[in-house]
Amino acid sequence: MKTEFSFPLSEGEHSPQAHCDLPAGSVEREIGRDGFFGPASHMYHRHPPTGWSHWEGPLRPRALDTNKLPKLGPSPWDAAPLLHNERLSIRLWRCQAAMDHLVRNGDGDDCLFVHQGSGVLFCDYGRLPFGEGDYLVLPRSTSWRIEPEQPVTLLMIEATQGRYRLADRGAAGRHAIFDPGVLAHPRIDEAFTRQAEAPGEWQVRLKARGGLNTITYPFNPLDAIGWKGDLTALRLNWRDIRPLMSHRYHLPPSAHSTWVADDFVICTFVPRPMESDPGALKVPFFHNNDDYDEVLFYHRGNFFSRDNIDAGMLTWHPCGFSHGPHPKALAAGRQPGRSDTDEVAVMIDSRRPLELAPLPAGVENPDYVNSWQGKARAE
Repeated sequence: MKTEFSFPLSEGEHSPQAHCDLPAGSVEREIGRDGFFGPASHMYHRHPPTGWSHWEGPLRPRALDTNKLPKLGPSPWDAAPLLHNERLSIRLWRCQAAMDHLVRNGDGDDCLFVHQGSGVLFCDYGRLPFGEGDYLVLPRSTSWRIEPEQPVTLLMIEATQGRYRLADRGAAGRHAIFDPGVLAHPRIDEAFTRQAEAPGEWQVRLKARGGLNTITYPFNPLDAIGWKGDLTALRLNWRDIRPLMSHRYHLPPSAHSTWVADDFVICTFVPRPMESDPGALKVPFFHNNDDYDEVLFYHRGNFFSRDNIDAGMLTWHPCGFSHGPHPKALAAGRQPGRSDTDEVAVMIDSRRPLELAPLPAGVENPDYVNSWQGKARAE
């Protein structure tokens, strides 16, 4: 990895090092392109750029409480997308009982994040147990079903017309963040063979080109006796992620990339030590990510950059405006004493603008746009 020398221009009061040693009485705002990978400038303001007093128009930060979504049907395809575009679809589905049919996504790979519950996934490749905090990555057109041991809540992230790959770790190396050796794959074991022998008809509900097709078999099509190759379903738990850290510099979200798809990336925020250098920012910096929509799903813990956000909530910040920590979080980040974070969250950064689906009453918090109002001047 090579980068040419670059000497940025500067005006007025500024810090020579981003995210550190800010001029007295200022807050920093990063204006960046290409999702923290492209050219960027750092502005130093007297007031937080989120200190607006009024907001008019539909392009605004949104907060959804997925805990308030109504109970849906027995198939993942009963869950309508919450946010979507031509490359990405985000759903939330709850499964209470063993699926009596198979599903197959002909539109793209699926990444299922297990927000709650545990159980067993049966798919073309075999049997794969799963639990809370697991990612399950399923290649396009994989037939699958689950048998919950406890009620399961899945955040479903579809790479429409695309596939998932591992993130490039660059100079950190391919074993950084998580070693591919921790990835688990389905096994063809006795339990898998036993379920394949059950008599009767089985339906495969195929989602393709946005429509549903039902394919009926007089046997269970999950009847493989073996396979070989390098394409399969995968499991990764957030507890196996060992995040990149810097005690003197607040790393951007891109440092926490987990999965990469066409036109979007999935990052995972996991507990880590706080920055200990007295001049380093300890909370996410204000920024304009002007090429990406940012979505955060809050899984568990204390979400230190947000106020009044609970597990199971989802926020969406469309590109085009400044955003960053809430006032209380900004003030708390300046206080000494806190040594680590304990949040777990899934972030989805989309290169293409997302659309918000119609939602049942009570799911969206319409006052979220006002949640940054508070003490406007920097300390």
